[in-house]
Parts: sequence; structure tokens; C-alpha cells
Amino acid sequence: MKTSIHYSEEICKRLEAKKLTEIISPYAMEYINTIMLAIFSTGYHGKTVDMEKCSDKHRTSISRFLHNDQWNASSLEKAMKELVIHTIYEEAERSGKPILCIVDDTIASKTKPSSKAIHPMEAANFHFSHLKRKQDYGHQAVGVLLSCNGITLNYTMIMYDKSVSKIDTVKQIAEELPTAPTSSYLLCDSWYVCEKVVNAFICKGFHTVGALKTNRILYPYGTKMNVCEFAGKLIEAKCRELFHLVTVKGRKYYVYRYEGNLNGIENAVVLLSYPAKSFGKEKALRAFISTNAALSDEEILDLYVVRWEIEVYFRDCKMKLAVDKYQIRSANGIKHFWLIASLAYMIACFESKRYNFSEGYHLLSQTIRREQISFIFDYAQNGGDKSALWRILLNHFCAFSRKRCWDAHL
Repeated sequence: MKTSIHYSEEICKRLEAKKLTEIISPYAMEYINTIMLAIFSTGYHGKTVDMEKCSDKHRTSISRFLHNDQWNASSLEKAMKELVIHTIYEEAERSGKPILCIVDDTIASKTKPSSKAIHPMEAANFHFSHLKRKQDYGHQAVGVLLSCNGITLNYTMIMYDKSVSKIDTVKQIAEELPTAPTSSYLLCDSWYVCEKVVNAFICKGFHTVGALKTNRILYPYGTKMNVCEFAGKLIEAKCRELFHLVTVKGRKYYVYRYEGNLNGIENAVVLLSYPAKSFGKEKALRAFISTNAALSDEEILDLYVVRWEIEVYFRDCKMKLAVDKYQIRSANGIKHFWLIASLAYMIACFESKRYNFSEGYHLLSQTIRREQISFIFDYAQNGGDKSALWRILLNHFCAFSRKRCWDAHL
């Protein structure tokens, strides 16, 4: 007998409730169920060997399933996107609150393979890491969240392989979104604030609120100069009275409001911002843009702060779902692994009444643990083989101990 419990009725119920089992074939469901069971069980670190412990299949079979492109993963991804859109857009229509589309990217760091490696990981490359402030080797993922009135759900995670630029990738996301029922916003960092992306989202009813590079060109009083140069002129002229204090999340900033055209973007608001204690220092200068000129300075900065939710999303994906710990070689396998991890993230969010991933992950993990204990109890009550029972108990006890050690390490 296999010394693990490799199927969860609780996970199946969650997928059925969202009508996702209609999309997933029985063959795929068998693997997806056990992979998700591993994700929500103790001792999971993103390796196929962890999945094997919650499966009746060998890890090579799990790897082949992830590499295989014949289980209609694209239909599952489409169904997940439609579910997120339905939930968020319905909440926007009900509450009248804006939809927030939050975009950013992250890197799943990997060790650069030897030049003699016969089968290196596909699609891995060097990408600039803002966290490490240097080039980092691995896979870069473009993540998208949709949020409305406190409900935040993961929309998609796309592997960036340099065959299509990140700008075009985000533009395609804008084109596939339905038109927003309320005045809505794209929240992004400076990389995505460009004419292509801004116009694509405006066509779908989304204004842009984002960071702006300090070398972007402005035209104050008809004079061409970049943001940093313009801020320097204001400081040199001792125009401190043109700045006003704005409080965001308890912190005070001196802000100057510019309204006018940028190259490729018409009639936008640009905020030049300094922390109150670092006014006038060039390295402390930050710039933000809003294509909705009707917003106040406080509203623009408050909206931009919400962009931080995607950083929390990436952290949760890496720490809880181990989306950067895989040892899968094919690009196809990695994409499918990310898709199933995204499905697990979404199901955890729906598990919480507040759509909070951490809370939902904890609740679902507890539910699955109770389900496993109930299975072991029923197996013993029905006169199951004692040696097999002890192997199951030992397997789950060891996994729990490893999880406690891993949590202590983190």
C-alpha cells in the first residue's frame, strides 16, 4: 500500500463549487488534486518529490504530466480568468467602486547552469532584479491582480521569455479584459507607464496611476526638461511654497503638482514628491503619474500605495506555494506548474470570507489535515492493515516535523 493519502474530497468540492471540474478532464484532475493536496499539506517545498508523497504516482509520472500539453491547460486558464473577471466586475457593479488592475513582474532565481550541461532549464535568462540591484538568472513572471472594494484575486501569471516584450504582454492583457463598468485604474511601476499600455487600458475604461522615471520629459511653461531637472529648478528657485504637505499611510511628503502633456500621453498629472525629512535631496525625489486629472494628490498617492498588494502576492507565492523552488526543466512544465499554483492561490482566496490568501490557506490546510486524520481513523476502524497504517502515520508525522523545522528556519 502507498504510504500517503493521495486524494482530497475537500479540494474536489472547492473546484466543483467554482465549476472548474467541468473543464478539467478526469486524467488531469487526478494529478491536479494530488499536486494541490501537496501544496496545502505540511512539508511542501515545490519539488516533484514533495508531490510524490501525496500521490500514488511516481515523481517521473508527475513530471511527465506537467510537461504534457494535452490535458487542456489553456481551457483551465481561461476558465480561471473568467471566474476572476466575473467576481471582480460583479463587485464593481454592485458597489460602484473602481476596479484596480495591478501589474508587476518578479524573478524566480535559479543557478546558472554549466556550459557543459546537457539538459539546462528552458527559457531561463538574465533579468535585472530591482531587489538585488543586479542581473539575476532565472525565469521572470509578469503577474496581474484584479481588485475591487477589498476583494483581490490573481488574474494571471505569464512567463516572460523575451520573445514578446513585457509592454506587449501587458497590452494584450488590457485587450482581453472586458470594459470596466466603473471608472477604474491600472496600477503599475515606471516600467509599464508608456503610450502603448496607457492607451490600451484607456480603451477599456482604465486610467493609469503609476510611478514615473525621473528622466521622463515634461513641458512646464512650454520648456522641455526631464522630471529631475525640473525638480532641481524648483529647488534652486527656492519655490518651497509651491510644494504642499500630503500624508500617506501616516507619512508626510512634500508634493508639487504638474499638469500637462508628456510624450505620447496627453493631459496627465505628474506629482513630484520628497519625504518631509529629505526635501530637496535629488536621490529622495520620486515621481508619480495619473491620467485622470480629476484626482487629488492624496487620491493619486493613496491609489498607488495599493500597488503594494502585488508584492505581497509574489511573496506569498514564493513562500507558501514555492513557485520559485521548482526543478522542472521544460518551459511548458514550468508554465503548468505556475498555473496549478495560481489555481491553489485562487481557491485559498475564495476559502476566506475576506478573500485573504493567508487566512484561506490556513483554513484549507486545517480542513485537509482533519480530512486526512478522519481517513486514518476510518481505515483503522475498518480493520485496515496495521503495518500500512503505521507507515501512513509515520509519513505524515515526519512531514509535519519537517514543516515545523522549515517554518522555524523562515
